[in-house]
Amino acid sequence: MLDEIVPLLPGKVSSYCEPFVGGGAVLFSIQPKNAIVNDLNKDLIGVYKTVKDNVEDLIKDLAKHENTPEYFYAIRDLDRDKNVYESLSEVERASRIIYLNKTCFNGLFRVNSSGEFNAPFGYYKNPNIVNAPVLRAVGLYLNKNNVELHSEDFSETLSRTKKGCFVYLDPPYDPVSDTANFTGYNKGGFGKTEQKRLKECCDKLNERGIKFMLSNSATEYVKELYSGYNVTTVKAKRAINSNAEKRGQIEELLIRNYGEE
Repeated sequence: MLDEIVPLLPGKVSSYCEPFVGGGAVLFSIQPKNAIVNDLNKDLIGVYKTVKDNVEDLIKDLAKHENTPEYFYAIRDLDRDKNVYESLSEVERASRIIYLNKTCFNGLFRVNSSGEFNAPFGYYKNPNIVNAPVLRAVGLYLNKNNVELHSEDFSETLSRTKKGCFVYLDPPYDPVSDTANFTGYNKGGFGKTEQKRLKECCDKLNERGIKFMLSNSATEYVKELYSGYNVTTVKAKRAINSNAEKRGQIEELLIRNYGEE
């Protein structure tokens, strides 16, 4: 959605906050000098911290991985035993997450109710497991700028923002149907109660004069929830669907508390 998001960003973003950073597409596109970055997934934030502090060790460790189902499931199941998982170094944990992301089905990060990674093997011929240039570029950005990395509830991250900061929110989406419900990024899920709590946080940002943009699915619930804001409907390409024929452009919403600049 970058092609839709970037033209709608405020003219100048010197201070930035992203409470649901995920893959950080917007963050790394605009590369603000000052940023507050958060994700509730501690493993993911651990990857960013490792890329910042130990990128060369991480690149070296990534080279050991094998693209076979037997190896994949052995690495995936390391988090089934708490003692085994906690014995891994920060570099090994980050290497594991990147490896699983590159080799699992559709690059889908999904955990079960116990917080254990449960996406299946992807059977790709040549996955790019060791993308050294990108890892080094990300590490360089994180080290050359003032980027705070947190793993906490989104409301705590938003409370860190000050006037003049721009906030981009990309939460788990409101499901378009009961069968489309997917909240497996973290074991706690993200239902209607969380969507409403997020909207209340957006109201507080608005009251404080802090500009924000939020992405979400084009459901009637979301449209009604944010009816008082500037809501733009956009087309987004989605690659994750069990039925390949149903992958393609779908309607999504970009919600802002500011107009064209």
